Amino acid sequence: MAQEPILKARGLTKKYGHVVALNQADFDLYPGEILGVIGDNGAGKSTLLKCVLGLVRPTSGDIEVLGIDPRRDPLGVRARVGYMPEDDAHLPGMSAVELCTYGAELAGLPPREAMERAHAALFYVGLDDKRYMPVQGYSTGLRQRTKLAAAIVHDPELLFLDEPTNGLDPASREEMLSLIADLRERRGCSVVLSTHLLADVERVCDH
Repeated sequence: MAQEPILKARGLTKKYGHVVALNQADFDLYPGEILGVIGDNGAGKSTLLKCVLGLVRPTSGDIEVLGIDPRRDPLGVRARVGYMPEDDAHLPGMSAVELCTYGAELAGLPPREAMERAHAALFYVGLDDKRYMPVQGYSTGLRQRTKLAAAIVHDPELLFLDEPTNGLDPASREEMLSLIADLRERRGCSVVLSTHLLADVERVCDH
């Protein structure tokens, strides 16, 4: 029996006044795949992710995420997916473990389990020795790892990554891409990777 896509879009369009930010996007993502969304800065990649997550309402078209229409149930979508935004998303004064615990609680986990998941996620991304440091004091590479940990802390079925290698040096970029590839192999997580770097797509994506 053929698998059904866990993410599908047909004619997905978003306009801001007379500006067309996203024009007739069509795609499918199947379980276990890593899908690359590639384009220049300003091409509409982040708008696409926000439409899928229910953060922005599309002007027209159809979208379904894990069987849910994000226009009708955005919180239902966001409870089952992870999102690593392009911009920094930490709260001032919070350590990495506090930030990830807070994110897990927002996803519906009880406090004790949220704390345990936070420690596990930070260990997974290689931040176990720096987890109690304030995030605002981190380097760019460490902040990117923290955002990834916060995105996976509740063990999502589907992960959206917006420019995850942005600002990273070559060694940190390779480590991040290895983590992304490993998410599929070890955690069974499907991934949508948004980037302006063709080499990143070629390195980890199926389509």
